[in-house]
This record gives sequence, C-alpha cells and structure tokens, in this order.
Amino acid sequence: MPTAPAQPTVTVGIGPVSVPDVVAVARFGALVALDPAAQAAVSASRQVIDVLATDVVPHYGISTGFGALATKFIAPDRRAQLQQSLVRSHAAGSGPEVERETIRSLMLLRLSTLATGRTGVRLATAQAYAGMLNAGITPVVREYGSLGCSGDLAPLAHCALALIGEGTVRDAAGTLLPAGDALRSAGLTPVVLAEKEGLALINGTDGMLGQLSLALHDLRALVTSADIAAAMSVEALLGTDAAFADDLAALRPQTGQRASAANLRHLLAGSPIVESHRGPGCTRVQDAYSLRCAPQVHGAARDTIDHAAMVADRELAAAVDNPVVTLDGRVESNGNFHGAPVAYVLDFLAIAVADVASMSERRTDRMLDPARNGGLPPFLAHDVGVDSGLMIAQYTAAGIVSELKRLAVPASVDSIPSSAMQEDHVSMGWAAARKLRTAIDGLTRVLAIEIMTASRALDLRAPLLPAAGTGAVLARVRRDVAGPGTDRFLSPEIELVTDAVRSGDVLAAATAGAGDLF
Repeated sequence: MPTAPAQPTVTVGIGPVSVPDVVAVARFGALVALDPAAQAAVSASRQVIDVLATDVVPHYGISTGFGALATKFIAPDRRAQLQQSLVRSHAAGSGPEVERETIRSLMLLRLSTLATGRTGVRLATAQAYAGMLNAGITPVVREYGSLGCSGDLAPLAHCALALIGEGTVRDAAGTLLPAGDALRSAGLTPVVLAEKEGLALINGTDGMLGQLSLALHDLRALVTSADIAAAMSVEALLGTDAAFADDLAALRPQTGQRASAANLRHLLAGSPIVESHRGPGCTRVQDAYSLRCAPQVHGAARDTIDHAAMVADRELAAAVDNPVVTLDGRVESNGNFHGAPVAYVLDFLAIAVADVASMSERRTDRMLDPARNGGLPPFLAHDVGVDSGLMIAQYTAAGIVSELKRLAVPASVDSIPSSAMQEDHVSMGWAAARKLRTAIDGLTRVLAIEIMTASRALDLRAPLLPAAGTGAVLARVRRDVAGPGTDRFLSPEIELVTDAVRSGDVLAAATAGAGDLF
C-alpha cells in the first residue's frame, strides 16, 4: 500500500530563510527544523547572557527594565517575573483576529532570527517555538497594536504569550482554545522565560516582513495575470499588438516593461482576431493608453516588486533584536528593529497595485461602452434595454479601484510618539503591511472582472477566435461561468473568476496555451 508523501520541512539555519520558505510554512503548513549549526550558535550566545546575568553591573534586557524603564535594576530572583510581565503587558492588541498565514509567517521569521545566535535565548526556547509551528498552533493576534517600532511588539508578544501557556490560540483544526490546553494536547510544555528571552521573542520586524514576503509571492503572479487580462482586452477591443514589439520596448531599457511586452506578444501570437483587422484597411492609428501602455504600467509594477524583493532579501538575512549579542560576544543596544526599510516598500507596492488595478478597470469600462468597444453591444448585454449585461460589474471594479487609491496613501510617512517619548519616531510598517494585503485582494478582484468581461466580449466576436493563450484562459473561465446570455446573478460568477485568478488557474491556463510567461 503506498505511503503518504512526507510533509515538506523548511530547515532554519544561521542564514536567511527565503520567500518561498515563508510561503511554504505560512500558507501550506510546512514543518520547520533547526539545523545543527544554528543550535550550536544559539547555545553559544546563551552562555554570554548567562555570564552577564551574574554581573553586578546592570545590562539592558538582562537585569533591567525595558524602554523608558531601562535604568531600573532588577534583582535575580525577579527576572523570570520580569520577562513574563513583559510578554503579558505587550500582548495588548485589539480588533479582529489576524489571518493564520500572517501569524505563521511572523513566527517563522522570529524563529529564523533566534536561530542566528544573536539573540541570547536558550536552545530549548527556540525549539519550543518551532514546536508550536509544527503542531499547527496559531496564537490569536489582533489587528491593532504594532507601531512598527520596536518592531511588531504586540503581534509578537501574543505569540510569545502562547509559548508560556497563556492567552488563546487556534489549533491545527482552527478550534479556539486556551494556549495551555493546546500545548498540552500537542505534547508541549509551556516555557518559563529566563533573562533576555522575553525581549528576544517580541523585538523584530517579523510581522511586516512576513506580510511583505507573502505579498511578493502573490504580486509576481498577479502582475503576469494583469498581462493576461490586458491581452484578452486587446483582442476584445480589436486592438493591435504592434506597440508591443521588442525593438520598441528596447528603446526604453526598463526591465519590467520589456518583460510585460514580451508576455503580451506571446499571448497574442497567431490571434485570428488581431489578424482580422491588420493591414491597409485598418483605420485605427493607435490604441488607447489603457491598451497600448499596458507594458509600461505593468512593467513599472514589476520593477517595484523587484526593488521590494531586494529589500526583503536583506531583511530576511537580518538578525533583528535589541540588545543583540555580537559575533565577538558583546551585548549591544541598537536600532535595527525600526521598520522603515520594510515600511517604505510596502507603501510603494500599494501604489503600484492601485495603478495596475486602475488601468485594468479602464479596459473593462471600454469594453462595455458602445462608443468605444468596436461594435459590441452596450454593456455586452443580450437584450439591450431589457438586460444590463455587465454594467454593474464595472461599478464593482470602480469601487474597488477607488478604495485602492485610498490604500495607496503611505502609512510610513506617519509617526506617533510612544513609551514616554523613548520611542519618539515609529515606522507604521505593520499598518503599511495590513493595507497592502487588502490592496492585493482588491487587485485580484479587479483583474477577475476584466477577465470575465473580456471573456464575454471574445465570445461575442465569434466566429473570430482568440489566440491560443487567451483562448485557453477563456476556456478556463467557461468551466465556471457561462457565456453571453440573458441577465443572471453575477456576484457568484465574479467570486468564481476571482478564485481562478487567486489560485493561479488563470495563469496556468495561459501558460499552457502560450508557453512560459515572464
């Protein structure tokens, strides 16, 4: 009898985990394991902390209070209470629960920092944290609480609270229960924190970085899906592929633009619809910007994603804690927890998302307007006047785009003082990450509405046929959504196409028809 395949495992070492590692653990439940070198590094740095814990001279985070209370010396017999109190007091989030994948991403990244050997935690504590991930225990983290400096304190504190057996969690089945009960059911023992460990568990950019990592994974697929949607709209609107020629793109050496132009060429290759109006009889001199300039906008978004990925890779390689145990055994305060580098690119991505969605909505609107859609019925309706066709689907896209413009207002330009003016400038990186997650969902829906609209328009161009790539997407849409006809309940159809975009089915269909895309 065949055995079930082994569950994938991500090895966490001294070096960085990757974006695919984050996605595997956060979204798909991969297990984690600390490699031997990381275990040795963790144990070595702990020896430094143990020595300093016996020193009569105060050391921040080891024998003192925190933040504005950093000058207060704490006696040895009260330091376990100090660390527990730190976690309890900082687990002060409020609002709706944060998604499971976001919490798992920040837990993996905190474990990755612990594994660098620069935080001074005990090996048993790092192993217990890994054990929570592997058991599928997800601490309840609330929407509000992080200012992005000192890192994502409240979200990380909610995770640390579960580690000590307090607070509430969801188990692998999603059931809400007390953390202590979940740990016992998984065969895990609550951790009694020692010197420095409370700080090490809550002091980092892991929440915003985890969400950035997930966003990068999603946006790379979505920007290619935007090329697919644009290609379908070019055909539906009797546009030309001439503007996407490689020699024209090469005149402006923007990397992303050239990749998007190549995708559009591949997707439109051999299109009978495009060929039907090519040549001397064509009266169209040039297409509207939402068609002709798609590579320029989609390409700029690609370049923004690449820039954000560079920042993410650097942050994934970072050991963010305060204080930090240096390679030569010093314990030094620092400001590496400030989320500015991550916050800036989270905001930058939200701008790109809004613009790609805005262009998509303009193509959708053009396909519904009889003055601009090249002979198609108004709103692609079956019985014009009786039927409204896809009129209100465009309203939905327009409403989302308007929201995306508001979400593009940067969070990272804001700051508010905290901790009695000790933390007098903060990054708001968590807020930037939260609004980017919302924006990505909005972009997915806007592209789905364009693809659904273009699919109906392509059907109405019959007997002319689309290209192999766009035709494959049309066929995939028709698996879930019927073709042109009298008015029907549209909301479920929008959701089905949105799911096909989000899951990668649309991208897979296009690739199957047109070959590999960039």
